[in-house]
Amino acid sequence: MEAIILAAGYSSRANAFKMTLPMGQMTVLEQTISKFEGLCSRVIVIGGFQAEIIQEEVMKINEKNAYSFQIKFVFNENFNQGMFSSIQKGCIAVNDSPIFITPGDCPMVKKETVQRLAEEEGNMVIPSFKFKGGHPIKISNEVKQQILKTNPKSNLRVVLNRFEKKYVNVDDRGVIMDIDTPNDYQKAIDYYKALLSH
Repeated sequence: MEAIILAAGYSSRANAFKMTLPMGQMTVLEQTISKFEGLCSRVIVIGGFQAEIIQEEVMKINEKNAYSFQIKFVFNENFNQGMFSSIQKGCIAVNDSPIFITPGDCPMVKKETVQRLAEEEGNMVIPSFKFKGGHPIKISNEVKQQILKTNPKSNLRVVLNRFEKKYVNVDDRGVIMDIDTPNDYQKAIDYYKALLSH
């Protein structure tokens, strides 16, 4: 298994470059990456806007030698076309299936959730919290091929609607938490501290 982490966006509402914001001993991006330890052979991080910041962050994480997988940085020169172009770029870079896909700003997912998704069969496995779908999603090779065939100006939903979705209900609010605004970041930090104190 491999994972694609999308980190090419503009962070426009966060008033800061959200991927490198601190969260505990790590950055937001590393928190997201760390959830795939022991499950994936490789993690592909897709950068675009301010790609050199993401590339530097990936180098720093790799230098720690804290993970059993290789973390590879891939630049999406078409990042201004939107997230789907980054997903396609990631699908070109992966060798292995199934594949996890997640935005880099979803650091609050529990590792047990990712483990559980890894064990589920299906073309498309989506975690859901209180019946709301979240991230990371897991896709099969068949879905990957379809993503690669689709017009770059399209979006992931169009592709996913062609396949049967398998929702896995999890007791993990982290699957629906992302960091788009300073307020989201504060909520994520509070949530993270609460998890640690349990």
